[in-house]
Amino acid sequence: MMAYPQGPRVLKGAIVSIDPLNPIASVIVFQYNPETLTRTLTPQVEGGEEGNRSESVRYSGAPVEEITLDLEIDATDQLAQGDPTTLMMGIYPQLSALEIIAYPSLTTVAANTVLLAAGTIEIVPSTAPLTLFIWGLKRVLPVRLLRYSIVEEAYDGNLNPIRARVSTSLRVLSYSDLPLTAPGYSLSIANQTVKQTMAAIGSVGNATAAIGVNASSLG
Repeated sequence: MMAYPQGPRVLKGAIVSIDPLNPIASVIVFQYNPETLTRTLTPQVEGGEEGNRSESVRYSGAPVEEITLDLEIDATDQLAQGDPTTLMMGIYPQLSALEIIAYPSLTTVAANTVLLAAGTIEIVPSTAPLTLFIWGLKRVLPVRLLRYSIVEEAYDGNLNPIRARVSTSLRVLSYSDLPLTAPGYSLSIANQTVKQTMAAIGSVGNATAAIGVNASSLG
């Protein structure tokens, strides 16, 4: 057996926001992976109304999936190491990287302001950047931010936050939500493909176990 003198390497979860108008992607790698992650799936169905047995249940699209998790951001280690950015700003940059995902691009805001000043009647809202929730190699999910709740728990002498807890709610975007040409569309298809593969592997194992239980009960 191979030994791990420093323990096995643990993958870090992340939220990545990619904006075509901004050459620098917003990348938030989790300092600590949350201990729990809550996923809620709501099937999208039509038909099968109660009392109408003649009408079968039909899926109108992929289920609506929401993910909630709590992130902890702490500057203690960086401050102890004398990191100059942390000494000057605390965890303000990390919090800002999370928050900026919810804002429209300032480039778009400025362009719309010019159009309004020129008398344009209808302004098209800015398109949100492609945001990915990355949780291991099997989950790279296009998502939409629903809400953040940020509790800042400690500050340095300049009132920069140095410890915070962030409660995050994300809506997973599926091929039912995205146009065929959207980058997230293929990611959604890939995500369901992985699920179907994992389900097939689990079903084979469960079937084998069930057959073994039935055979032993007959003996």
